Amino acid sequence: MRLFGCLVAAASLCAIVQCFTGAPASAAEFSAAQKTEIGTVIKDYLIHNPEVLREAIDALNEHDKQVEAQARQTVVADQSGPLFSSSFQENIGNPKAGATLVEFFDYNCHFCKGALPDLARLLKDDPNLKLVLKDFPVLGPGSVEAANVASAVRNQLQGDRFWQFHTRLLGGHGPIGKAEALAVAKELGVDMDRLNKDMQAPNANGGILEVARLADALQITGTPSFVIGQEVVAGAVGYDQLKEKIDAVHKCGHAVC
Repeated sequence: MRLFGCLVAAASLCAIVQCFTGAPASAAEFSAAQKTEIGTVIKDYLIHNPEVLREAIDALNEHDKQVEAQARQTVVADQSGPLFSSSFQENIGNPKAGATLVEFFDYNCHFCKGALPDLARLLKDDPNLKLVLKDFPVLGPGSVEAANVASAVRNQLQGDRFWQFHTRLLGGHGPIGKAEALAVAKELGVDMDRLNKDMQAPNANGGILEVARLADALQITGTPSFVIGQEVVAGAVGYDQLKEKIDAVHKCGHAVC
């Protein structure tokens, strides 16, 4: 196991030699012949003890999982951070709610459309719930276009009025893109001249970029995905499962008590 520990910790041949000898080593201290000999010894050991490589790979995978888990917990634990408090997001429901549900969605996501009635029901049934909408356009150019329009619409419509825009657009049939998003915005009385100017603003895609960074930190790759009580939930899991976790947050502050 000594070689295993060295292989995991060492960043170079010199570091491996230092693991074996306990003495400082630098590349300049070894001749070409010595480096070849050391390489041969290590190669021979690994050939005759291949399980060491498997152990090293398992240790590296476990280390990566721990790093990813720590990064995820840092994001979900920061109530004042961009996951829960961002100028680019839209909050629906009670702004002083005891429980917050964050949804990463795409306007062209079939499963997001299927989850929409569940979210509407949750908001209706729980007056102490806040829904945070995170536009995560992963399904092509049309989704990005719709997200850009929605981001500009938020400058004019907030709360229940934006929820009306959101549900109309997400609940529509067929592909959703710029034209469809603009049509819904116009139907709801949005100032179209202002909307077009806002869509051309320097930070017009700031929200999309921010959400992409959050998704990367949370290892979210698809939609819909939810964050509730510091737990990430992937997929359209349905009303009952989301309500169970929300009720747990009300009760003990965590998705599972």
